[in-house]
Amino acid sequence: MNYMSLSLIKPDTLSIIARILTSVMLSAAVGYERDRKRHSAGMRTFAAVSLASTAAAIIGDHMAEYGYTSEWIIPAVIISVAVLSCPSIFLSSKGRVRGLTTSAGLWASSIIGIAIGMRMYALAIISFAALMCTLSILSSVEIHLRDRSNHFEVHLELSSKNDLQRFSTTIRRLGMRIDDIELNPAYLNSGMSVYTVSFTISSSELRKYKKHSEILEALRTLDYISYIEEIS
Repeated sequence: MNYMSLSLIKPDTLSIIARILTSVMLSAAVGYERDRKRHSAGMRTFAAVSLASTAAAIIGDHMAEYGYTSEWIIPAVIISVAVLSCPSIFLSSKGRVRGLTTSAGLWASSIIGIAIGMRMYALAIISFAALMCTLSILSSVEIHLRDRSNHFEVHLELSSKNDLQRFSTTIRRLGMRIDDIELNPAYLNSGMSVYTVSFTISSSELRKYKKHSEILEALRTLDYISYIEEIS
């Protein structure tokens, strides 16, 4: 590209290119974090959402400069992303609500894209850093706190429904209390005995020295338990 062709690129065009590239790079980084943890929405999804949000904000910015009404654009983008992210939220067969964090991440990425499109770079960078910390660092903190809680819930698969009494007896002997047992409706016609069980650790010794993961590991050794996993 020679000097003459470079001169044809207006400063405003360079600004648009810079905003689009910044938006795509930041959102792709967020998408990579989700992709690395095998979530449904990855780099391409996050980048596309942020790109569309940035482009919409740029359009709104230019419409305002020429005196056209543009107040509807930003709310329309936010609503569109909310509708787009809804299918990523679902209830798994193990009783887990999946996709909430990914859905919130898509929504946050769209807001960051809007901020970039409106030249609010400081807000965009600070929001991006906060979002990455929320998805990465706070995830570890959340796991640590949950593993030390006195209350937790599990997905339980027994070899037979007659083993439920044996399981309840074992739980009491371990120093825990069963707060609720619910038959999982997803397995009603499968012939399997599957439950969602809520516990409270009542033993002070167990509460002090044992993590949820260690308790579940001990329960997995019981021959009548086909599968057990904590519901996060």
